[in-house]
Amino acid sequence: MTARAGTAIESDRVVAVVGTGTMGQGIAQVALAAGHPVRLHDAVPGRAEQAATAIAGRLGRLVEKGRLDAAGRDAALARLHPAAGLAGLADAALVVEAVLERLSVKQELFAALEDIVADDCLLATNTSSLSVTAVAGPLRRPGRCVGLHFFNPAPLMPLVEVVSGFATDEAAAARAYGTARAWGKTPVRCADTPGFVVNRVARPFYAEALRLYEERAADPATIDAVLRESGGFRMGPFELTDLIGQDVNEAVTRSVWESFFQDVRFTPSLAQRRLVESGRLGRKTGRGWYAYGDGGPAVRGSGNAGDGGAGPGNVDGRPHTAEPCPAPASVGVHGELFAADTLPGLIEEAGVEVVRGDGAVPGHPGWIELPSGTRLFLADGTAADEADMPVVHFDLALDYRTAGRIALAPAASVDDKGRAEAVGLFQALGKDVSVIADVPGMIVARTVAMLADFALDAAARGVATAEDIDTAMRLGVNYPRGPLDWAAELGHRWVRDTLYRLHDEYPTGRYAPSQALCRLAAAQEDDAT
Repeated sequence: MTARAGTAIESDRVVAVVGTGTMGQGIAQVALAAGHPVRLHDAVPGRAEQAATAIAGRLGRLVEKGRLDAAGRDAALARLHPAAGLAGLADAALVVEAVLERLSVKQELFAALEDIVADDCLLATNTSSLSVTAVAGPLRRPGRCVGLHFFNPAPLMPLVEVVSGFATDEAAAARAYGTARAWGKTPVRCADTPGFVVNRVARPFYAEALRLYEERAADPATIDAVLRESGGFRMGPFELTDLIGQDVNEAVTRSVWESFFQDVRFTPSLAQRRLVESGRLGRKTGRGWYAYGDGGPAVRGSGNAGDGGAGPGNVDGRPHTAEPCPAPASVGVHGELFAADTLPGLIEEAGVEVVRGDGAVPGHPGWIELPSGTRLFLADGTAADEADMPVVHFDLALDYRTAGRIALAPAASVDDKGRAEAVGLFQALGKDVSVIADVPGMIVARTVAMLADFALDAAARGVATAEDIDTAMRLGVNYPRGPLDWAAELGHRWVRDTLYRLHDEYPTGRYAPSQALCRLAAAQEDDAT
């Protein structure tokens, strides 16, 4: 797929926005900022006028903050006009719809517009979950219909997915791409597949957290804290879905799952379905996974498993953090720690003696040995209990030096002394420690492995270029690294082997590594020989 940009729509040409909710208003504001005359239309009488007033208020606040001068605001407002009917959009060079996320509504709107606008007018849908191909299907000239998927809030979020439907003309997609770039956005080109880039590749971020919750590995507040403070993600999945709206997030998940013919990798969560059915939709209803007061979250993880709150346990809403434990005086390090290879140096910096030992098999994961004989292994997709020795798994971190929290999963065979040594060692490195249940893959390792595989699969199937996929995930959902870049650093073999082990633990097909990942891992093995 090419990222060629066509000529942007000239700034003196009219841009029309149909649908004046939050997203429609945001898109209109972006077009105004780029200098376009903007027409607003909404099927509900009076809504377009209300939207224009709301946009004027936002521009006024920008003036108060010094981000826009008064002359710029007045010039923008002079270009903003509500349109009572679709006929008022006849001279538009681009019409962006942000109406109800229902296929028939979008199809009827574009069919009506086709009789009104000029032949060179681009028709763009802001859909996040429907097929652009299907939206354009009834049109006489479907080649001019393209997806322009903005992210909320549109004036602030830099990413725009430019989606080519099956019948979209290359010239139309290139012109849409060029226009988004001229508007100061970072556009990425993608094919019309369920979820496009972001909503497709991001599914495991939510799904694995929900699955860990359902397995009672940890409560939502702890899972969120580990993904933020160890994984480097801006927000945890439970707080993020509360912000998005549980009903919205669950609907997108269900739409992608159904569009992929109920592929097990995209299976929705029963726990989230129950939350939606209970009306606990997140911030907008005052309670979701967390409870919210007038000024924001009042309690993180309020409730327990029995009352449908954050559970299990965690009544006070804080992540589980281990009590202080003394650090061991020395540890042994055997073999290579691969993604955790910075740990021995950090341990020495903390004043704990590191004794280099033998016994590891070359090319296989090494371990840290504690004085009690307990061994620390990086999470690898297996359960710690599967080992024939006392083992504690520690989770993956984006950067072990800067991580503020580490999750540990001890096997049942680990005694109190070994557990305390493991906790104390990481506390000596300045980390909060969350001890979770012994689940395969833990939290960060499992999530990152799945994100990497989804991204590699999308690239291999031509959904978007590798560069655009990483860009989309960094800018669209604020991931700390693009998943393809992250996979390359961890090693494709590590990602593949982690998923193979998860697949052995859960033989449903959910964790079966993609063909693209297997090929890259095999190539890595060939290079190593």
